[in-house]
Amino acid sequence: MVSELTCGQQEPARPVVALSRMPEGSSGTMAGLSGDDLIALKLAEVGFVPGAKLRLVRRAPLGSPLEVEVDGARFSLRAETAASVSVYPHA
Repeated sequence: MVSELTCGQQEPARPVVALSRMPEGSSGTMAGLSGDDLIALKLAEVGFVPGAKLRLVRRAPLGSPLEVEVDGARFSLRAETAASVSVYPHA
């Protein structure tokens, strides 16, 4: 990741977490995708793109799948797939 400079000072790095590790009800801004290119393409086609607003609505009792809201639309993702989605969590 490349750091940006502001007024001659280095901006602090923003924390990034995997979507699969976020608590239920939490939200954030998507930072990126990793892993299989085909899965990344499919996720991007439905709105999982850097800058998209995400919210982890809930997870199934055994931890998978996860219900995720992306810019108002809801999707179910396997936990393994959600682990490839990087998120800047909102405070």
